[in-house]
Amino acid sequence: MKKIAIIGGGTGGLCLAHGLRQAGFDIEVYERSRTRTERLQGYRVHINPHGSAALHECLPAGQWERFVATTGRSGGRFGFVTEQLRELVVLDEPPAPSPASAHHSVSRISLHQVLSSGLEGILNYHKEFVRYDVHDKGVVCHFADGTTAEADLVVGADGANSRVRHQFLPHAQRIDTGILTVAGKFPLTEQTRALVPSRMTDGPNMVLPPRGSGFFTAPHEFDGEAENDETAEVDPVHFDNTGSYVMWAYGASARRFPAGLSEMDGSGLRAAVADQIRDWHPGLRRMVTDSPAAGVSLLPIRTSVPFEAWKSGPVTLLGDAVHSMTPFRGIGANTALRDAQLLCRNLIASPDDFAPAVAAYERRMREYGFEALRASKRSADQFVSDNRVARTMARGMFALLGAVPPLKRLAFREHGND
Repeated sequence: MKKIAIIGGGTGGLCLAHGLRQAGFDIEVYERSRTRTERLQGYRVHINPHGSAALHECLPAGQWERFVATTGRSGGRFGFVTEQLRELVVLDEPPAPSPASAHHSVSRISLHQVLSSGLEGILNYHKEFVRYDVHDKGVVCHFADGTTAEADLVVGADGANSRVRHQFLPHAQRIDTGILTVAGKFPLTEQTRALVPSRMTDGPNMVLPPRGSGFFTAPHEFDGEAENDETAEVDPVHFDNTGSYVMWAYGASARRFPAGLSEMDGSGLRAAVADQIRDWHPGLRRMVTDSPAAGVSLLPIRTSVPFEAWKSGPVTLLGDAVHSMTPFRGIGANTALRDAQLLCRNLIASPDDFAPAVAAYERRMREYGFEALRASKRSADQFVSDNRVARTMARGMFALLGAVPPLKRLAFREHGND
């Protein structure tokens, strides 16, 4: 039986592993972390219908049910508001016939825990990939500990700084956008809910100030306690699994921030954002200043650059390894899951000859993956635009759509698909 090596134990790689394992393929996953919990961190991730469909198709029934059980509520109404929290337009999330076609809000930590469980015996930790060699009989992967592994197909799912990509497609570029984002988490308790306007907990919000920056908020609420015993070990200050919170992110061009931002701790970053929004609605300022400093972090924004097609072979790429994008559309993880679903389908359809399956996957993946890259970059540029006229026109357009329901339905008829 042909063997598949997946380099990287992230969202896309683990989803692919589940799908291929269910189909009976001989697979191994190689993850550089030393333990299952070594690098667990991050904020909520929005799983859209594309991502939900991929997870539902690739995961065993038990894992899928566990995923659904760990998701939180993000509210169903997406708002576009001014920095004074004047509502411009609010969109209702379209109803979904089933969880497999719905939007979900999930902690990145919880998602990783769900995806990494159930892969005992094939998920290998502390295996830092170094390079590969292609020979007549397949591919040999070399690891930092001196070991090797042979495979008929190698899937590089090792993230934005992919070593597989560096060797396979050395001309592929990943650039700095010049945008910096500071993100944090405002814990939601009976006491803190009264400190922020209800719009902050009713659903996600895009805050549109007059120019130069943007602010995004999204609630992540749980009905119970920690989602599962494994994630309960996580530091409670991150609020990923021990309580509800509102995730917020402030983004602007690097030149708008004070010097030395990269050297600041959470307290300094929080103060820098509070200064940037000092004239905004008190509820937004309070949400920033009352967020625990330990959960505030700096996120420089980088993006891959679309490039020409390559010659298909026994090595391919998935997710951030090939189309790492900005977070401003919230579609990076979902695009990786879509990759996993497509590649899994193709390999199942051609189990004895991987070549046509991989070639077809790469053709289709380049289409939607690079379009997602472009859309994400456009959203990032609009998020921090210094063009006051363009921002004023955008605010006016959203206000008009909010005032005229038929226009809103027409303009946002595709809302909910990403």
